[in-house]
Amino acid sequence: MKLKFLGGTRTVTGSCFHIECGELKMLVDAGLHQGEDSDTANRAAFDFNPREIRCIFLTHAHLDHSGLLPKLVREGFTGKIITTAATRDLLEILLYDAAHIQESDAEWLTRKALRAGRTPVLPLYTADDVRDVLPLIETKAYEKIYHLGSGIKYRFLDAGHILGSGTLEIFYQDSDREKKIVFSGDIGKKGNPIIKDPSAPTEADFVVIESTYGSREHRPLKESIDELAGAIRTTFRKGGNVYIPSFAVGRTQDLLYILNNMVREEKLYKINVYLDSPLAEKATKVYLAHPECFDDEAARFLSTGEIGGALRLHFVENVEESMSLNKIKSGIIVIAGSGMCEGGRIRHHLKHNLWRSECSVVFVGFQGRGTLGRRIVDGAKTVYILGEEVAVRASRYTINGFSAHADRRELLGWLSGFVKAPEVFIVHGEEESSKSLSESIRETFGFVTHLPAKGEVFEL
Repeated sequence: MKLKFLGGTRTVTGSCFHIECGELKMLVDAGLHQGEDSDTANRAAFDFNPREIRCIFLTHAHLDHSGLLPKLVREGFTGKIITTAATRDLLEILLYDAAHIQESDAEWLTRKALRAGRTPVLPLYTADDVRDVLPLIETKAYEKIYHLGSGIKYRFLDAGHILGSGTLEIFYQDSDREKKIVFSGDIGKKGNPIIKDPSAPTEADFVVIESTYGSREHRPLKESIDELAGAIRTTFRKGGNVYIPSFAVGRTQDLLYILNNMVREEKLYKINVYLDSPLAEKATKVYLAHPECFDDEAARFLSTGEIGGALRLHFVENVEESMSLNKIKSGIIVIAGSGMCEGGRIRHHLKHNLWRSECSVVFVGFQGRGTLGRRIVDGAKTVYILGEEVAVRASRYTINGFSAHADRRELLGWLSGFVKAPEVFIVHGEEESSKSLSESIRETFGFVTHLPAKGEVFEL
């Protein structure tokens, strides 16, 4: 087996791994690049012929793992896309939303280009390309071993990251014995709201593991909940609003669940929460449609089919309603995408409110290098939003205890279950994070580790 690393190497986005086993060629994930120079990377030619790929295993629906599927299909991929049922349902809404953004951005850039006498800008892909993706998806259950053919078997374990997320095990024949490679996907932390805790494999010859928080440890969830409640109370006392950039899938549903519990437990009085993301609203409905993924607590509290019953929860239906929120000067919480402030309606809210010292911005997820969210977190005094310079005077809170990713301690705990020492490839993390996790793995377990570079090939 040959394993080629095509994305997610020494960076957090663009996960994509190419497997060649005899005549069989496969991918694990096909993610969008995000942050600086991402458009160039996303438009670059693939390092393989999409027509030769027989199947793509998809670990979960987040676009940094799935967002190039429509481009692959448009360029000739006709094989299977293998994933879980919940991932399939989330993937549909995420890819259509991404296509809409691609088309809208291309239309806006084309108008500018034509005025300057340049050629039109084409979208990376369209809704028609997404439509061609969906019939190729095959859904599989957790824990069950399936046969692909050519001596290949595979199984998904619950990764505990977002609804439907999976850790992938691939079994293959190597001379006279069977070997196994494990792709962790994004590993969730124990105790994440709503979904079950991650299931860890116990045997593998090779492991490809994410390292988003490979150099850090999260605060306990209870402390993070208390910090969030304190940030909300402080902001409201100052006469401002709380703005939370949040990923539409996973983080938003967790936040709504947590805020609802805060009110139910009287840590906060009944509060007005505006969910300003049509995509997040659709994703919330998908969550509620998959109770088989819930942990015991969520199964009890979400049995009514609501995720925010104790809140004054408002779904913002259109752009006009979103714009009108900026007329409300105090006493509301606005949750809007995108999580790294790179798109979506959060940019408009920040443009109108980031300069207001009485307001607060609460970051509850990882902010990739080069993103607007990262610049704000890193202490920028001013930022450019939608072409306008905006002063950063609002209070900034970074509460990583809400992360859906395992931290360094939990990643090591996940690896501790292996009964024999696997060879470990560390991906999906910024370079310093991946290096730190590599050192921790060698010191703790003595495993052989690699930090692959983009395009590097290993014979397994």
